Amino acid sequence: MAKILVAYFSASGTTAKVAKNLAAATGADLFEIVPEKPYSSADLNWRDKKSRTTTEMNDESCRPAIAGEVADMDVYDTVFVGFPVWWYVEPRIIDTFLEAYDFSGKTVVPFATSGGSGLGQAPRRMQTLAPDAKVLAGGLLNGHPSQAELKEWVENAR
Repeated sequence: MAKILVAYFSASGTTAKVAKNLAAATGADLFEIVPEKPYSSADLNWRDKKSRTTTEMNDESCRPAIAGEVADMDVYDTVFVGFPVWWYVEPRIIDTFLEAYDFSGKTVVPFATSGGSGLGQAPRRMQTLAPDAKVLAGGLLNGHPSQAELKEWVENAR
């Protein structure tokens, strides 16, 4: 039987809620991608050109450190990777996560929450960071999708 991991980064708690429901709906293990240095509300102010998120997103090579690690990534066949959309792509901490593990032969399914944009180039970028994985198109999971809705989304996402 395929083993599934739902790994997620959530800056405000919105993505966390969806990730927890997705893990429950699929019987997956759950891993929170926690920044070593937590984001403050000032850090998250995307209107401030000097905020931490703005400077990170303007630096393609930025890789914020993660506190903790997945105990045994090798056991997972499918990894759902959740995040809020920042600047039309995944936050740089997701890049850190993807570069930290060998995703060879795994299926990676991006999912995101967003206040107004789609996944943009995130799946394409994620494929370059996990070149030996099969990165699917994924999708937005805004609102409060039910477990039944999430199960249906998972079936259609594969």
